[in-house]
Amino acid sequence: LSLHQASSCRLCHIVSDFTFFFVFPSGCLIGAVNLKSSNRYPVVQEFESAELSCIITDSQTREPRIEWKKIKDAQTTYVFFNNRIQGDLAGRAELLGKTSLQIWNVTRRDSALYRCEVVAQDDQKEMDEIVIDLTVQVKPVPPVCTVPKAVPVGKMATLHCQEKEGFPRPHYSWYRNDAPLPKDSRANPRFQNSSFVINSETGTLVFSAVRKEDSGQYYCMASNDVGSAKCEAQEMEVYDLNVGGIIGGVLVVLAVLALITVGICCAYRRGYFIHKQDEESFKSPGKPDGVNYIRTDEEGDFRHKSSFVI
Repeated sequence: LSLHQASSCRLCHIVSDFTFFFVFPSGCLIGAVNLKSSNRYPVVQEFESAELSCIITDSQTREPRIEWKKIKDAQTTYVFFNNRIQGDLAGRAELLGKTSLQIWNVTRRDSALYRCEVVAQDDQKEMDEIVIDLTVQVKPVPPVCTVPKAVPVGKMATLHCQEKEGFPRPHYSWYRNDAPLPKDSRANPRFQNSSFVINSETGTLVFSAVRKEDSGQYYCMASNDVGSAKCEAQEMEVYDLNVGGIIGGVLVVLAVLALITVGICCAYRRGYFIHKQDEESFKSPGKPDGVNYIRTDEEGDFRHKSSFVI
C-alpha cells in the first residue's frame, strides 16, 4: 500500500463507530444498516388494508435478514420469519419491496405494535429495528338504550345508553322527537323549562325533575371518528300525580278493613265461631268395664248391684 492508502485506512478505523458509511478514495468502506418509516403511526378502519412502512436507508448487505414481530398484551409473536408470514396474519399479509409489510382485511385484533428487525451481516453495525404502532378503528354498533316508560311529574328520571364495540370509544348524544338535546338544558333557552344534563362519555341523560313537556320519543346516538349508530326510539310519558285519587283509594281500603273487623266481632258475639258440644256424650256415658249383676227371683230379670272400672 502507498503511504496515502495506509493513512486513509487508519482514518477508516477511527470513524468505524459512526452509523453512516463513508467511501474514501483509497477504496476503504465502512457501513451501518439503518431503517426509517414513512408512517410510524398508521390508522386504518376495520376491514381495510394497512401498510407498515419499514425502509432500509443504509446498508452494504445485498440480502439482509428481515423479521417482523407483533407485540400485544405483553406478548411477542412472529409475523414474518424464515421468509414467510406466520401466525394469525398467514394468508392476510405479504412483504412490500424488501422490508415493508402489507396487511389486508385488518380487524380490531390487529391493533398492536409491530417491530421490523433487519440483520445485515456485511455491515459494521449489523442490526437495526423500528417499531410501528398500528391502530384499527371500529365503527360503533347500535347502542343499548334504556328509557323509563312512565314517570310522574316532578320525579327524577335517568335514561341510559351504552355501546361496547366502537373504537375509539364513542361519544353519546340524545334526541327527543328527532330533535337533538343540548348537554345542559340550562345552557339553551329552548329548554329552560326542563332540568336535564347529558354525560357524553357515559351516555346518561338525567332529569332532576321531569315536566309534562319532557314527554316524547327518545333515542341515543353513539359516534366516533369512523361513524355512528343509534338505538330505536322509545316513548317516555310524564303524567300528573292524582293526589285526590290516591287519598280516596286509601280511604276506601280503610273502610273495607273496618267493615271486615266489625263483622268478625259480631260473629264472635253471636257464637258462630264456638263449637257445640255433643250433649248426648254427657247424658249417656258408656258402660264401664267390670260391672257385676245379681240374678233376681224372676228368670231373666237382672238388677245392678255394683260396678267398678279397672
